Amino acid sequence: MKQYDIGIVGLSVMGRSLALNMADHGFRVAGYNRSRAVTEEVVRQHPHENLTPFYALEEMVSALARPRRIMLMIQAGAPVDAVIGQLEPLLEQGDIILDGGNSFFEDTRRRSAELAEKGILYFGVGISGGEEGARHGPSIMPGGDKNAYPAIQPILEAVAATAEGMPCCTYIGPDGAGHYVKMVHNGIEYADMQLIAESYLLLKYIGGFSNDELAELFSEWNKGELKSFLIGITADIFRETDDLAGGSLVDHILDSAAQKGTGRWTSIESLRQGVDISTITAAAGARVMSNALETRKQARDLIDPPAIRPVSDQAAFAEQVRQALYTAKIIAYAQGFSLMRDASERYGWVLDLGSIAAIFRAGCIIQADFLNDITAAFRRDPARSSLLLDEFFRTRLAAGHNSLRACAAAGLQSGLPLPAMTNALSYLDQFRGQHVGANLIQAQRDLFGAHTFARTDRPGVFHHEWRRNG
Repeated sequence: MKQYDIGIVGLSVMGRSLALNMADHGFRVAGYNRSRAVTEEVVRQHPHENLTPFYALEEMVSALARPRRIMLMIQAGAPVDAVIGQLEPLLEQGDIILDGGNSFFEDTRRRSAELAEKGILYFGVGISGGEEGARHGPSIMPGGDKNAYPAIQPILEAVAATAEGMPCCTYIGPDGAGHYVKMVHNGIEYADMQLIAESYLLLKYIGGFSNDELAELFSEWNKGELKSFLIGITADIFRETDDLAGGSLVDHILDSAAQKGTGRWTSIESLRQGVDISTITAAAGARVMSNALETRKQARDLIDPPAIRPVSDQAAFAEQVRQALYTAKIIAYAQGFSLMRDASERYGWVLDLGSIAAIFRAGCIIQADFLNDITAAFRRDPARSSLLLDEFFRTRLAAGHNSLRACAAAGLQSGLPLPAMTNALSYLDQFRGQHVGANLIQAQRDLFGAHTFARTDRPGVFHHEWRRNG
């Protein structure tokens, strides 16, 4: 009987794309979907000599070479637990389950521990790049038993994107490390997209740029230090005409953006860990606020906004916005990598932040030339607590922070919402701040709750009997 290299459970868009990618690379893939109609559709629309459909889970599992490798490409949450429950009786010690969905990393840690008791190995595999990435080369973040990684490494690294000849896939760490890194990747993605959107608001309403001009401007930016997937597609978006109503399509798209929750998870974990990622959190909050369409409409009718203050020198303003975007982007990425560093220490994962930055350079949504600089920074000092302390990024912050400050001020004076940019600026000011007001907060806490305080002039913990005049 023919033996298959890997089984894919879940043949919707991402699953079928990854299965075909594997098949293209010469791996014999067994495909299964709970809905027979979905499997039949894949076979009909995407026939491939290395992809074989199965219509019963038991038959697929029995056809796999040992150790069996089964990748789940299904909705996160309860469906993953349900399929694991169906697979368990069919598997043997040493078999490997890989979860390629956007599962919450704590669920992955739990599943990893539960399956380890039965001798079954479990990998949480972060995959970024959407349908196109899955089909032709995503960024892949596998986390699980390091000793078992060689059994899946040839497949994952073969189908991953490449950057400078290296696969955008590397072993991340134990149990939930891969899904955690994917979660933070998505949080950074939220911030990156929000910062671009805020740059668009500045350029459109204060700079007075047309969509055609914005397309040319973003195309030009994509040739320099901002070169990235997101900047490139933004230029394309501004060029797209509406096939239903005429004019630019972007002007006919509802001003409301959905989210799948990974950005929110990133913010929640940052609060649990006690790490400030305020720019990322602001971006997640902006998605939430964008959905309050009716409330926003009511507020517009009741609260008068300030008048827009247009600029006279478009070219100078565009350069200022470019520098502001780049500076805020540095801060957002620094926050994400600081969160990963803390998690690495907290969970004992020993994350290689330089390698993580390197696998983000292609295939994923945040792919950018900028990540070469992050990789280099962590190669220079793997233990550095923040990217903002690296000489390269310190130089860029020094050159761009005044532009960020000017753009934030211009936007606020014109009533434009810039939550990510303003939070990035506040973060920088706090990060380097000699005074952040915490001495007064210590005093307040001691006055109302006897929580004590530390002093600047002597060691120890102190409490003061405060006088109340009110």
